[in-house]
Amino acid sequence: MNLPVFVRGYALLLFLLLACVLSPAAPTGVRLLEGKWELMKDQSTDIDHFGTLTIDIALKGDRIAIVRTWGRGRTFRDTISCVPGAPPVDVPVTDWVFPTNIFMGLRMADGTPRRVQASWEGDSALAVDERFSVHGSQGTAAVTARHTFQAAEEGDILFYTLTRSSRAAGPPIRYVLRRKGARQAFVARTDDDWTIGGGLSANAMLISLQGLANAHGPKLYLLYPDDWPFTYVNSVYDFYRNKRWYAFTALRTPAEALRALAASAKGYVVWDREVRTSLIVAFTVAGLEEAVVVSEREIPVAEAAGLKPVEDFRGKFRGMNDAAIYRWAYDRYWEKCSREFIVWLGGEHGTVMKPAVADWGIHKKVFFSDLSCRPSDTAEYSLSRRLLSEMKPMSMVMGWHSYAKDLEEEFVTLTSTFGHRVEGLNSLPNLSFSAQVPLSRGFVFRNTHNVAPGAAPHVEPNVYIACVQTDGIGLGAWLKPGRGEIPYAWEVLMNYTWMAPGMAEYFYTMATPNDYFIGCLSGPGYLYPKAVPRALLPPLMALARDQMKTLDLQVFETMDWSAGSEFEGNTDLPADVVAKYYDGMPGAIGFVNGYGPGYTFTAKGGRAFVSYDYYLSPVRPDTEAVADLRELAAINAKRPYFLLVHVREYSDVRRVKGILDRLGPEFRVVPLDVFLAMAGERPTFEERFLGK
Repeated sequence: MNLPVFVRGYALLLFLLLACVLSPAAPTGVRLLEGKWELMKDQSTDIDHFGTLTIDIALKGDRIAIVRTWGRGRTFRDTISCVPGAPPVDVPVTDWVFPTNIFMGLRMADGTPRRVQASWEGDSALAVDERFSVHGSQGTAAVTARHTFQAAEEGDILFYTLTRSSRAAGPPIRYVLRRKGARQAFVARTDDDWTIGGGLSANAMLISLQGLANAHGPKLYLLYPDDWPFTYVNSVYDFYRNKRWYAFTALRTPAEALRALAASAKGYVVWDREVRTSLIVAFTVAGLEEAVVVSEREIPVAEAAGLKPVEDFRGKFRGMNDAAIYRWAYDRYWEKCSREFIVWLGGEHGTVMKPAVADWGIHKKVFFSDLSCRPSDTAEYSLSRRLLSEMKPMSMVMGWHSYAKDLEEEFVTLTSTFGHRVEGLNSLPNLSFSAQVPLSRGFVFRNTHNVAPGAAPHVEPNVYIACVQTDGIGLGAWLKPGRGEIPYAWEVLMNYTWMAPGMAEYFYTMATPNDYFIGCLSGPGYLYPKAVPRALLPPLMALARDQMKTLDLQVFETMDWSAGSEFEGNTDLPADVVAKYYDGMPGAIGFVNGYGPGYTFTAKGGRAFVSYDYYLSPVRPDTEAVADLRELAAINAKRPYFLLVHVREYSDVRRVKGILDRLGPEFRVVPLDVFLAMAGERPTFEERFLGK
């Protein structure tokens, strides 16, 4: 069908010129409707011929004008001008076009009257009701319709819904429009190769560009390989597009990304591919000088984008060890760096680096290092202590320790010594973007609680099992098969309340009734309570308590490897530290403790503190795991027996269910809050603390 260019007013909701009529005052949220709106085609009902729709809404006094333009180039435009709350008005139809469905054999009945009335619906919605006639092949039919314009997402999104009396079946007619210029972002994909000789330099440039581009809003999101440690990264991108209404423009290459976002940078810093540590220092410079990070390979791309060098580390650090390099960087840059955030850019070592968290560090202008936290590495350890001692108490240590230099427990023990909290890993992506995606308007975190306040659970002489997936909700099994098939507890990274609120919403909106969230790990972030100065434990507890309240959490998890690990030293907590958790978290119904099996147990006032009795390794054969659990039940013969299982993140829920299904009728898998309530009511474990 060939249509003429329509610019004349389409009477679908007309000019209501009302005199001497007092209409109700407009609601306070109506201003959210004002502005120019562009269709999100993938989220909207198909517009067959015209393909797209724009809406322009303006308020003047009591009157609201709505201009809808169907199509692009060859367009059809209609205007609604009305006073909501006024009596209905008859307006003649002046055009036959039926714009929502050109391919249907329907024509507006030229010259017939249309009765129209508008009204406010709630705080930020407008409804326009109309009665009109259409011509079909069998003659004329009367139709009633309602057009609803609803502002959402802090006024960034407009939902336009249309119902007609003639369309009783099928999906609703619903158009989603974005405020012009709002929620516009770019997306780029990293290279799968993270080696120095391969794709690392291009990836480092992209990550540094992301930290700069997101300085004043979420502008650049990066996609990572499907096997990235944080498996949700690509799924969260879909959530931002489909549920939070972001429009992403794809940037196909790092060069294209730099051209598109070059205005975010003031220059570039060159790292030396012969000295791996120079890249880590370059990330510090990137934040302080607003520079993208490049190797010699990317210099032509940076120059083509109009950028000039601010630092060049080629040859600068050759022959120097890491302690000397970081000491040089400390002397030159530390004074200008954040005292609330610092990044340990460790993890992989040698020719590989996965510095995904660097965008956040650049965003926060932090000092980067991968210094050793092992006391025997005296030079690096000394500088690590100095850096951490000069941070504000309870600061955030982002990233992860170097697998080549020290152990997790050495790293977290040292950070805890100064009252700081760790948020891992080095591979944690897109924080500079997600930190600026707020919660949906009106969104409230709701956990799945299975124990009514004050209710005493019914306890039978069984083996009760509760499973907790640790190492953070974002790692491992969340998107793998089986989630929702059995009761399962998940660690929530509580700092996401402020660090990545939109991402926290993503997890909560996906949760099934069998998914139960718990707070972790020992504080508002990862720390070891035995190593934390006693004076800092109460304020850390208070911060964790507030985060738990926000996230609707009632169970908290602790872990302490400051004096040992799975098979050496001790991982238990003394009675005075456990008491601080009871006193500091009065709203918690119970606590879980450990990583591997632990030996701290107590119950106070019906609230249990239970350590893991089993660590389900991802490589343990299923038959052996079944035998292990049965043997634990045989040795712990008193009933009920409360068997708390830590599931390492690499095991999916379906595998766990398969193991548990083979245990026999005496074993009952229950939600963690039910497990703790029963253990608090009928404890059969011996009370045990460090030193007792």
